[in-house]
Amino acid sequence: MAFIRKSLSELRPTLGLAFPIIAGSVSQILIGLTDSAMIGHVGRVPLAASAFAGSVFGFFFLVGLGLLTPVSVLVARARGAGRTGECALWLRHGLVLAVGDSVLTTLLLTGLSTQLHRFGQPAEVVAAVNPFFMIIAVSLIPTMVFQALRQFSEALGHPWQPMIILFLGVGLNAFLNWIFIFGHLGAPALGLTGSGCSTLLARTLSVALLWAWLRRRPGVSALLPRWRDFTALAWVRFREMFRIGLPVAGQLLFEVGAFSTAALLMGWLGTVPLAAHQIAVTCASFTFMFPLGLSMAASIRLSQAVGAGQREKLRPIGCGALILGVGIMGAFALLFALAGSWISRGFTTDPEVAGLTARLLIVAAIFQIFDGGQVVSVGALRGLTDVKVPTIITFIAYWLIALPAGYLLGFTARLGAVGIWIGLACGLACAAVLLAVRLIRLTAPIPAPAI
Repeated sequence: MAFIRKSLSELRPTLGLAFPIIAGSVSQILIGLTDSAMIGHVGRVPLAASAFAGSVFGFFFLVGLGLLTPVSVLVARARGAGRTGECALWLRHGLVLAVGDSVLTTLLLTGLSTQLHRFGQPAEVVAAVNPFFMIIAVSLIPTMVFQALRQFSEALGHPWQPMIILFLGVGLNAFLNWIFIFGHLGAPALGLTGSGCSTLLARTLSVALLWAWLRRRPGVSALLPRWRDFTALAWVRFREMFRIGLPVAGQLLFEVGAFSTAALLMGWLGTVPLAAHQIAVTCASFTFMFPLGLSMAASIRLSQAVGAGQREKLRPIGCGALILGVGIMGAFALLFALAGSWISRGFTTDPEVAGLTARLLIVAAIFQIFDGGQVVSVGALRGLTDVKVPTIITFIAYWLIALPAGYLLGFTARLGAVGIWIGLACGLACAAVLLAVRLIRLTAPIPAPAI
């Protein structure tokens, strides 16, 4: 009972931090939901093309996000230890890392854009995808800078302003989609390409607004770097960031790589399975933002507790967040199971795509609980800077279990798209159990020395 009371008491401040982070994360995925809903009414080929481009883009986006994870972890730890000046140093190095990674990735995606036909996708999808692909590749630069600033702000205990700006970006993206996709207010109807233009403009404005707000925030503006500060960079700090960020990037690489590969497998099955996969994975990504935000809050709070030397708080913070994350995803599981047909019809008027999407959402309902458990556990472990073993766990779960099982069920057993998703569910279940066990073990209280 004492542990339950302690967990509940620690859950309140975790939720206070998590709520705006969750809202901000949800707003990010709302851009994808808005794009899918609007593009879906243009046709199945543009929707499938956006799924193909999004799967490739998402692969590189999440790897970059993993590299930036040390910003929140190290800033929160420095804040917990009372070393405010060190927070500015981590932000400075984080911004350099964000720009460097996103520019290199954009150049890589530019070269990759000439080889998209090698991915085995339907010819009509490859023909439609390239302009949209190039535009969202460029949007990676403002996106990564925003993520570095956002993590810095949240680690300092200011999560609300990034959330508000992200929601403004959603509204702007939807409005610009209305203009550029369908050709309103005198603009040409650009279809899928118009969606890419909207996303780039919304992301660029968002990072400009966040920087302007941080400049005006008392106690924060002094920590922001000036141009001359970027001449004083230390390799030892980059090395510390890579020590944490590279394994985290590996974790995300294995996870998002599995889902991106699943999208490629869907393309082998045809345009309808790929379009249905895009809608279903967009819905699953939306619900994923809730435990993801909780995971980020738990990571920050655990980092602060480690910096302050408060080990007795570790298990109540971590386990309280884990239980809540599983509960949230249980509720979404019921929603997908009971309202899958209604949800699918909101994205497309194509009866074939809508019917397959509804069946995929039933499988998604099964793996919701596992997805919530694994993301909260792995986020909490990052707050403890435990990243190497979780990386191995994610590799085993997604590449040795999820993808082989999905291929066998989808193609050998001829279950098609549903079989591929069942394989993904198996991998998520494995990751959830192993990561939760590790979190519980690492947060065990240290026994008092015998007298």
